[in-house]
Amino acid sequence: MPDLRPMEFGEILDGALSLFRRHFGLFLRLSLVVMWLPVALLLYWRVRFFGLQGTPEQTLAVLQNEMLSFSLWALLWGVVYGAAMLLLTAGSIRIISDSFLGREPKLSEALAMGAGKIVPLFLVGFGKTLLLILIAIGGGVVMAVLVALGKAIGTGLAVLLMLAAGVGLIWLLLFVMSGYMVTTPVVVLESLASSFDSFGRSWQLTSGAKSRMFFIVVVGWVIASLLPALVLQAIGALILQFMPGALLPWTVVQVALPIVLTPIIPCVLTLAYYDRRVRREGFDLQLLGEQLGLT
Repeated sequence: MPDLRPMEFGEILDGALSLFRRHFGLFLRLSLVVMWLPVALLLYWRVRFFGLQGTPEQTLAVLQNEMLSFSLWALLWGVVYGAAMLLLTAGSIRIISDSFLGREPKLSEALAMGAGKIVPLFLVGFGKTLLLILIAIGGGVVMAVLVALGKAIGTGLAVLLMLAAGVGLIWLLLFVMSGYMVTTPVVVLESLASSFDSFGRSWQLTSGAKSRMFFIVVVGWVIASLLPALVLQAIGALILQFMPGALLPWTVVQVALPIVLTPIIPCVLTLAYYDRRVRREGFDLQLLGEQLGLT
């Protein structure tokens, strides 16, 4: 049985991939159950608005002629995808926790944990999204003011100030995102007076390690999403050139592959959360079992 201990950057990634391989079948079934709907909507959305090839001309036509319909579909997909990812993350936390405790993880228990926490998880996720939007809007207002002042302070100085403001806005967004990176594990595993207390709790746990949290999750995203997407796009370009008749089934494969790899990101996030609690609070298996109601 593994033990909870402080982990280095590479150990978190290696541990996440090891857990993913060890329970691949269970993670796949969990992902299929919760992710099929957003994947199906994404496939329909892609074919509906951009066709199979998705040329720049088609994209421009959509933005010019079907902006409202496109935006509503995008909003619907975003809500469904966000809820599915929350369910997947909560279920993955249960699978990983059972693995650490030496129990055999079960799909039914993973789904039950996700379903039981979906309302507070969704509220916290919505709150994070709203906060980031407000920060982005505030940054946009500052940049608009700088543009308006351009004539008074000089174009060159205005451009420099806008660049500085843009860099500062991006840094602030990433800083806040990193500080609230572990709100989902906090909601799932900890007893809180209010689900929104997870904001302060996450900020406390990531104190002094926000850049570390950011890069851990980014590397997990690169492994689980970006690199596979680039490979699939390259293969898709070859299929379009040499076997155009196979483009539709390949598009289905390209959209559906995230179902297989998406659990890697919750694995990385969960181990990063464990690492922060071990380092700051001496978190151990007994406490983990108590929080899951298993001891």
